[in-house]
Amino acid sequence: MSERRRHDVTGRECQAAALLAAARLARGPIPPLPEACRPATEDEGYRVQEALHRALAPALGPVAGHKIGCTTPVMQAYLGIASPCAGGVLATTVHHGSARLRHADYRRVGVECEIAVRLGADLVRAPRERAHLRDAVAECLVAMEIVDDRYADFRTVGVPTLIADDFFGAGCVLGEPVSGWRTLELAALAGVTRVNGVERGRGVGGAVMGDPLAALAWLAERRDSLDLGLRAGEFVLLGSLVETCWLDPGDRASVAIEGLGEVEATFLA
Repeated sequence: MSERRRHDVTGRECQAAALLAAARLARGPIPPLPEACRPATEDEGYRVQEALHRALAPALGPVAGHKIGCTTPVMQAYLGIASPCAGGVLATTVHHGSARLRHADYRRVGVECEIAVRLGADLVRAPRERAHLRDAVAECLVAMEIVDDRYADFRTVGVPTLIADDFFGAGCVLGEPVSGWRTLELAALAGVTRVNGVERGRGVGGAVMGDPLAALAWLAERRDSLDLGLRAGEFVLLGSLVETCWLDPGDRASVAIEGLGEVEATFLA
């Protein structure tokens, strides 16, 4: 966060961040925040989110990447939210290839099937043309986003609070990086989510704002508006091709995207 933006965070936003941090570490449920500190706009939600990341860093590590939610019609319809929303992914919640996690460490855990990119160059006040975005992406990866419905009722807490709390984000499993991704047409790639070997849904990259790189452009512009930007080395989860699959104790979930590979996670009882 820039120094200017740090000083812009108000006492009420820090109070909101402290409440969200305590609730997340205690595994919820998160009710609507008190009116005195509840973010009223999306911009306020993102400022609380940055304060939340600092509050959680001692326990969960710094921000290693970013996630975008509500980038597809299926997820917008499911959540009742018409525009994308972004969050951070903290370092200790990032897994590679496969993961064995405790179901009890989440309030209501689910997984999503996503295309991810890792940046090889900063995207700060940069052009949004497709060619420039492609040049900034070093690698593409298959990704399973881990989400957690931490809320007493997510429909009552308000979009700014969902943004402040990383928009359901709880981690991810990243696949092997594909540096030769430019030979792939990301919009045409098919993805599938399976739970215990049974297909639960499938979709294509083009469901993500018509082109997954359009989601990256949206995030770069949104973070520029907050004086934040995107940095080389960071990864971005671009949005779920498939509606969220909620899991029971003991479930094994996998997501696969053609041309990018497969990852899996088991949520131990």
